[in-house]
Amino acid sequence: MTSEEIRKKFLDFFRKKNHKIIPSSSLLPQDSTSLFTSAGMQQLSLYLEGKKDVLKDFGTRHLASCQKCFRTGDIDKVGDATHHTFFEMLGNWSVGEDPKTGYFKERAIKLALEFFCDVLGLERNRIWATVFKGDEGIPPDNESLRIWQENGIPRDRIKEFGMSENFWGPVGETGPCGPCSEIHYDRGERFGCGEPDCGPNCGRCERFVELWNLVFMEYQRKLKAQMSNVKSYVYEKLPQRNVDTGVGFERLVSVLDSKDSDYETDLFWPMIEQIEKKSARKYFQQKREFRIIADHLRGVCFLIAEGVIPSNLDRGYVLRRVLRRIQRISRNLELKENWEVEAVKWLIEKYGKIYPELNGKENDILIVIEKEKEKFARALKDGTRYLQKLIEKKLRKNLPKIIEGEEAFFLYETYGFPLEMTQEIASEKGFELKKEDFDRAFQEHQKISRKGAERKFGGLGIDKIKDQEEKARITKLHTATHLLQAALRKILGPEVKQMGSDITAERLRFDFSFNRKLTDQELKEVEDLVNQKIKEGLEVKMEEMPLEEALRSGALAFFKEKYPEKVKVYSIINPADSGGKPFSKEICAGPHVKNTKELGEFKIQKEESSGKGIRRIKAILK
Repeated sequence: MTSEEIRKKFLDFFRKKNHKIIPSSSLLPQDSTSLFTSAGMQQLSLYLEGKKDVLKDFGTRHLASCQKCFRTGDIDKVGDATHHTFFEMLGNWSVGEDPKTGYFKERAIKLALEFFCDVLGLERNRIWATVFKGDEGIPPDNESLRIWQENGIPRDRIKEFGMSENFWGPVGETGPCGPCSEIHYDRGERFGCGEPDCGPNCGRCERFVELWNLVFMEYQRKLKAQMSNVKSYVYEKLPQRNVDTGVGFERLVSVLDSKDSDYETDLFWPMIEQIEKKSARKYFQQKREFRIIADHLRGVCFLIAEGVIPSNLDRGYVLRRVLRRIQRISRNLELKENWEVEAVKWLIEKYGKIYPELNGKENDILIVIEKEKEKFARALKDGTRYLQKLIEKKLRKNLPKIIEGEEAFFLYETYGFPLEMTQEIASEKGFELKKEDFDRAFQEHQKISRKGAERKFGGLGIDKIKDQEEKARITKLHTATHLLQAALRKILGPEVKQMGSDITAERLRFDFSFNRKLTDQELKEVEDLVNQKIKEGLEVKMEEMPLEEALRSGALAFFKEKYPEKVKVYSIINPADSGGKPFSKEICAGPHVKNTKELGEFKIQKEESSGKGIRRIKAILK
């Protein structure tokens, strides 16, 4: 079966079992405590906690989906047979069932076995199960142990584990969680370590692969106390009980296709073959490197398509780290220039039918990749030179062979030099790196950067500006930036997308995607259009609405990081034209003027390149 057929079979199976199929949510969760959506249940978290009514919003307690996810916790394991940053999770849920009549452990286990064995044809005698043995005051899951045996899984193929293996969640620091029961599949002796105790969670080999995790969500983890940096938690019963399950889609495709790894299935293999043709190396000689590139490039495409751009903070930092890891490894594989073009095209063709947000984003993705590649090349050259001089100096003075955390952070902050590369070069020269000091310096940098960003972009941070005149100028320039973006899209076309912005009390700076220098005539038309809208006295109207409703209404949202569940939408409209479309409509935290007449005269000072495929305009209000 192809991956498309397997995905469809799962959703069709649960549809026939009276589950409502829900679409995948964004990779950027509304919960600001999580950087990325890392599990299918995140979009259902409030329903699982009993804080929202699942029957009111979905009409049923039984749901299923194929959810796109992104995790970085196992990033160092990527390159083996089964680990990924971006991955898909097939899931089904039973939310808030009546304890007496509900769909809980027994039906969840029976449905899983029916789908695996009767629909997909997996061999029941190769299925192993794991259950929770009890830990931290939570009792053992003897009920699941009994149910597995009653459904044909003998006791010797059921293993018991504690919190680290068989208790799932929460996604953030606190939230819904519970004991889980996992289905592992025996791929055969050739994948094994040969030890007599080999089994699920062996840790020595890849014989037993975890395919499906059945979480019996009955608890809420809460912060109990915090002493210094040590936190303690308490587990309380949820007001309801839930079933939350997840199938690792890539692993399932690999097992059904009898492949040695996820990377040799139709989810990756055609792309890896393309990449291999542009390399001086061969896949079966350097599997790990090819797999990392294939995995990371897939994740990059999805992150950029959702509006994440490289930066030194939060999601942008993760994207930058992944992009630069791709570039480091591509050098090792001696890949030809622009090897990414065909690979990105294949990825969009492969996944665009399932995730339409990828469609039309090929150019945006390649622009971001190329821009970061140029930055990384400069970082490599300058940072390597600085680090080598630092090492030579320490050797000359017979100093300890240690790169201090502050020195590594200086490299990172000044040159954009990745910590991983500093570690690699230091190790090659016999030097040790104090990562803990680097982490402390980085955390302090994040705090400072966030405060600065709040001021630059207006937004929420403007409330902290005490100078009323400065606040008024920033507010006007913020509104002018919305007019500028709308004018650029009118004059140059809808392919113009915001790639960055910086607002001070003196001027605005706006970066946007466009593949050439603007002509003098185009600049004049943009400037004239903005000034025309200022003179027309357009009303700036703010509405609050749910994020999904805002997106459906056509509000622009190029940067989706940390949007709350309810957002502000600013529309710039002609009050005399009740039926007309707004000139500009964007999701934004504000602040803005009430009427464009307040802005004065708009003047473009400069238009220049800000990287390949990125143009920058600097403008003022007179």
